[in-house]
Amino acid sequence: MCFSFTLSAQQDPLYSQYLNNPFVLNPAYAGLTDNLNFSASYRSQWTGIEGSPQTINANGHISLHDNKMGAGLMVVSDQIGNSSINEVFGSYSYRINVDDDKVLSFGLQAGIANYQINSSKVNPFDKTDPFFMGTTSETKPSFGFGAILKSSNYFISLSVPRMLRTTFETQGLQSSLYTQHYYLMGSSLFFISERIRFKPSALLKYVSGAPASIDLNASLIIHENYQAGVLTRNFNTYGIFLQALLKDSFRLGYTFEVPVGASVGTNFTSHEITLGFRLNALSFHSNTSVLSF
Repeated sequence: MCFSFTLSAQQDPLYSQYLNNPFVLNPAYAGLTDNLNFSASYRSQWTGIEGSPQTINANGHISLHDNKMGAGLMVVSDQIGNSSINEVFGSYSYRINVDDDKVLSFGLQAGIANYQINSSKVNPFDKTDPFFMGTTSETKPSFGFGAILKSSNYFISLSVPRMLRTTFETQGLQSSLYTQHYYLMGSSLFFISERIRFKPSALLKYVSGAPASIDLNASLIIHENYQAGVLTRNFNTYGIFLQALLKDSFRLGYTFEVPVGASVGTNFTSHEITLGFRLNALSFHSNTSVLSF
């Protein structure tokens, strides 16, 4: 008797500190901080599990043409088990001033993605099975789109960072490498006092064939330079995140997550660290806080 099952899951890299750098999810954020921004992050998910996801992201973006346009570059390396994805993207954004307090930004992203499956990292029952021999590598083009509506007290983002569905063929079998992911994010900023702000946010992620995923976050911003908050992902992962803006230029962030319930187990925690730097490189640049909008 034979049974057949189809399994689907999210394939995009997972981030927790997208709150203060939405550029990792939406190309429309390029240059939206009205300065030059660099950021590098490392995420280790489910530490202690062999082959657990490891993600490195390095990116930079700059505001151009009197803060009416933006451009950016992002490099991503994502490894899970015996598979890895290495990507390079360039981004362009254009802004429209809706009124004195609202900006609408549109962004495009284009680049290449290299998908690799290294069968030497698995231990199949039949080591002579040709399906589990050698390394498969495919390089494909990638395109993305995003839009952002931003004001002084709220932020709405919609994006499809990688729009092309990608497949590859090995040993006469065709497999799916990537399916489009959709991201909808919203955030608000409430002024509790002159020095303290409250920032709740939500991120809805959807990919065909898998249940929708939702992140809920809430944080306090103190003196516009320090941020501390809590998060949950689908109510089966909980965590805390901390951010600090040092000397008005350097940003340091850390996230700690614990899975609960029937997931991988509370022993396999996740960690994410981010280092950032901003600079007023052009005459029309400004010191927009990276811990707010």
